[in-house]
Amino acid sequence: MASLASCRPADGADDEDKLPVPHQSFVTRPDLAPPEVSITRHGDGASEHHVFLTPKFRTDTPVDGAVIVAADGQLVWMRAVDGDEPGNNLFDLRVQEYLGEPVLTMYEGTNERGRGNGEVLILDETYTEIARVTTGGSLPPGHADFHDTAITGDGTMLIAAYEPVPADLSSVGGPADAYAEDAVIQEIDIATGEVRFEWSALDHVPVAETMVDFQEKKAELEEEAEEAEKDEEFNELGTEEKPFDYFHINSVTEDGDGALLVSARHTNAVYKLDRDTGRVVWTLGGSASDFELGEGAEFTWQHDAQRSADGTLTLLDNHAHGADDDESSRGLRLALDESAMTAEVVTEYLPPEERIAGSQANAQELPGGNMLIGWGQKPFYSEYTRDGEILYDACHGDACRGEEFGGGGASYRAYTFEWEGRPAAPPDVVVQDDDERTAYVSWNGATEVAQWRLLAGEDESGATEAAVVDRESFETAIPVPEGALYVSVEALGVDGEVLGTATPDG
Repeated sequence: MASLASCRPADGADDEDKLPVPHQSFVTRPDLAPPEVSITRHGDGASEHHVFLTPKFRTDTPVDGAVIVAADGQLVWMRAVDGDEPGNNLFDLRVQEYLGEPVLTMYEGTNERGRGNGEVLILDETYTEIARVTTGGSLPPGHADFHDTAITGDGTMLIAAYEPVPADLSSVGGPADAYAEDAVIQEIDIATGEVRFEWSALDHVPVAETMVDFQEKKAELEEEAEEAEKDEEFNELGTEEKPFDYFHINSVTEDGDGALLVSARHTNAVYKLDRDTGRVVWTLGGSASDFELGEGAEFTWQHDAQRSADGTLTLLDNHAHGADDDESSRGLRLALDESAMTAEVVTEYLPPEERIAGSQANAQELPGGNMLIGWGQKPFYSEYTRDGEILYDACHGDACRGEEFGGGGASYRAYTFEWEGRPAAPPDVVVQDDDERTAYVSWNGATEVAQWRLLAGEDESGATEAAVVDRESFETAIPVPEGALYVSVEALGVDGEVLGTATPDG
């Protein structure tokens, strides 16, 4: 395995068993400590675009946040957060198009029991926030969930929300007078916040279609309450405080004909919805499938159902609902015959070795047909040819050092996109007086910097060009001439144009 992203040794690194996860660190931005990315190459033809992650560690190093890395794993941009703060969770960082321009979108809010309450941020190429999207209409604001945030060509965003509502759970062995967690879809006009469309799972999909065993889940929560030395009622399943999550929506996207495709983890099914009426047109998978599934086509606990341009359907088949499951997760491409109502496997995207992602994960089809798999709970992402041949496998968490170190670093999804970032903030530069004076320079989020030019002299008016060096990675070191009292650094584009200037504090 070749470790292609540099990092400096961490303090206390003399005890191998107590090493923090390998991470990148920088003189200019000590607040940024993204994980090191280790990449194993298996073939040629992989995308060279940036990769977008939201790894979770809840440690000082690495830190949580939204991360863009280059194809070699080096940091490009990071928005760091304190993962212990309940409203600071970031999920689903990706590039989308809004008003004809590429933008970044990501969820910001809470993360509790596998669902969230928050908002979706939209950032332009300067990383400036230009909009926030959240729930409205029948739902209070701030209840957008983190599972999906899809912008449509009409300037709207499809979001999901989880809401506890009264429900009869007797069909699954629960009380008749109880609460279920309803899965709600809203289509929000980004500019106005108006709700254009709303759909409720409980109005269209019976609770009895769930694949979650109510009694097993109830016993699990009671055991958690006992271990926490709290009354069992604290975790009693089916109450308003602990509603039964029978559906668990985790993706909502547009189909080619304007309908919606919805993935529900807890029914093991994908649904096609009529955009006008909300009617379920068909169900794929689960206990009420309208399709006959061919050999190997059955999927369980899946994520991220998407329709491809050729009519096939892609998804991430977790095939696991917890750490004790023993079947490997996989990416999956299915051919759907909506006349004969059959589903057949076209391609499997298998990890290089068994990898059980008990939660999260996604499958992103790339231009040209390659597939990027984000392994969710397992801190890996992998790229494949359309035919399922693996091109590389990348790790960004504890498991890079072996499974015995755990799964810290999970990223809900992983994506790869073209992206041009031009930060509104200036570059950062720090001059250190070591054996020789060195200027360290970086520019968080800048993708167009080719070189750095060092200007040095007795004062600003007398400063002249002292060095021009190629940009090395996120941070570049430049020797400072002896006796220079004034230093500044210019970021240069490929044609030598000045993109930004940095001057050390003080």
